Amino acid sequence: MPAIAIIGGQWGDEGKGKLIDLLAEKASIVARFSGGNNAGHTVVNEFGEFGLHMIPSGVFHSHVDCLIGNGVVINPRVLISEIETLQGRGIDVSRLFISDRAHLIMPYHLLLDALEEDARGKSAIGTTRLGIGPAYADKVSRLGIRFGDLLDKDLFRRRLRAILNHKNTIISRVFGASPLSFDEIYQEYCNYADRLLPFIRETSLMVNEALEKGDTVLLEGAQGTMLDIDFGTYPYVTSSSCTAGGACLGIGISPLQIDKIIGVYKAYTTRVGGGPMPTELRDATGDMMRERGKEYGTTTGRPRRCGWFDGVATRFSARLNGFTGTALTKFDILDTLPTIKICTGYGLEGTVLDNPPPNFATLEKCRPIWEEMPGWQTSTHHIRNFDDLPREARQYVKRIEELVGCPVDLISVGPNRDQSIIVRPIL
Repeated sequence: MPAIAIIGGQWGDEGKGKLIDLLAEKASIVARFSGGNNAGHTVVNEFGEFGLHMIPSGVFHSHVDCLIGNGVVINPRVLISEIETLQGRGIDVSRLFISDRAHLIMPYHLLLDALEEDARGKSAIGTTRLGIGPAYADKVSRLGIRFGDLLDKDLFRRRLRAILNHKNTIISRVFGASPLSFDEIYQEYCNYADRLLPFIRETSLMVNEALEKGDTVLLEGAQGTMLDIDFGTYPYVTSSSCTAGGACLGIGISPLQIDKIIGVYKAYTTRVGGGPMPTELRDATGDMMRERGKEYGTTTGRPRRCGWFDGVATRFSARLNGFTGTALTKFDILDTLPTIKICTGYGLEGTVLDNPPPNFATLEKCRPIWEEMPGWQTSTHHIRNFDDLPREARQYVKRIEELVGCPVDLISVGPNRDQSIIVRPIL
């Protein structure tokens, strides 16, 4: 079977980790293709509850190769810590592999991320300050250092010295901060290289060989489409391509090798950090969603902004990615509500928009056009068959399918693997 891409359809945190963990049982490879440790996937299974930041969510299946692709930027300290945490809890990581083309997050990336965000003041984007943006900026500026560079210590020394001289000039003269030590960084990253050497591979070759054999490959997305560097609410976006198109570039396969593209949506909407969010609720209902849904960032612990389902943004992401199916997560969080609203359009100065405007300032002026539906006011945690859902719950799902223009394949009614309603088999 060709590759299957799992893509976030909102502003991230949609529950992609659970879906990957569930589907990986029938896969041979799970490949992460974008982002850095600013992404966080919470996975709950028979081994416990885990917060993953770098390692693909298929790691809990002993037969699965877990690949970190060339499109990812990697903080080796964070990766090693995550490896050690999993090993300490009895999880085998021997089938983890890192692309030799993946770029490194360096200490100056973290420092510059914080200095630049502080300098923006009230216009701050709300980054995680983990060096993701500066690392991607260096990648396209051809100032990046890749994992493969660590395999040649002399090459690494030469590149680091030239780049650090440039960075220290900016750090000291532009921001007035203390320059970083070449010797300390060089030794630190040489130690990381020694520790991670067994994991470094040509991962795109591994994926293509698996696909040629007919194996199932899951492409694991990070963040969500509305945070995509090109199509998200720019500049309040992440620094990588979160879409299905980005999956091809970030792991090194042809678009023709992707057979299915599954969009993951929450049954409501959340967002972390700055930027417009038309359906945001600043009331008791929004607070309820946050507390019942445990809507706090896996990476930063920041509270997520919560709101009703945004049919405009989700329809846009479905079209952009070409979703062949969707997974609807955290459906159970809405179990207690007597009525539920869905945004079906944006009102702007007397007109109705069916697509998000590209300008964030214009989007901030948009007001949601609501459609109200009855709630089901009963627990769905125990339900495993779509026909067993309350009539009102089935109507809500059908309305989302109509708005998004794509069928719902799976409904998650709890954090555990088995708390899932399979409407149509994905694998």
